[in-house]
Amino acid sequence: MFLTATSFLISASLLGQEAPKLNDAEIAHVGVVANQIDISYAEIAKKKSKNKEVVNFAETMIRDHKSVIEQATTLVTKLGVTPQDNAVSKSLMDGAKTTEKMLKSKSAKDFDKAYIDNEVAYHKAVIDAVNGILIKQSSNTELREFLQAIVPALETHLKHAEMVQKSFK
Repeated sequence: MFLTATSFLISASLLGQEAPKLNDAEIAHVGVVANQIDISYAEIAKKKSKNKEVVNFAETMIRDHKSVIEQATTLVTKLGVTPQDNAVSKSLMDGAKTTEKMLKSKSAKDFDKAYIDNEVAYHKAVIDAVNGILIKQSSNTELREFLQAIVPALETHLKHAEMVQKSFK
């Protein structure tokens, strides 16, 4: 499996033996950052890829992850929670910069596979983090329910990415 810096950071930061303790404001920020990161990867794909399946997947990622951010913004506004930067979200952003550089440096021939491999690894890591840490640490019922509600969409993204990935093997 192709494991990018961002995927590795999510796994290491959120799924390690000693997962960081996050409050609801920090959980909200990690969620927004994770969605923004995937949007940034998809925007690179839309610019670099000539593969219709990859471009369609990227467009889906942009649309769906922007929608999640909008829903999360509505929820945290309602709850009076201001997303709070934290070590995990900072690590995710640092990892994303590395992954973005890697994706941008790929030749047209190698880009599509690298992008889709990254999407598979990223979605697996995010699903594990949401299920294994964010939901469990959320103290607010509505935030926890929101996180639980987005897992099926993330799983659908993963299945879609795996389907596209098969065309590159």
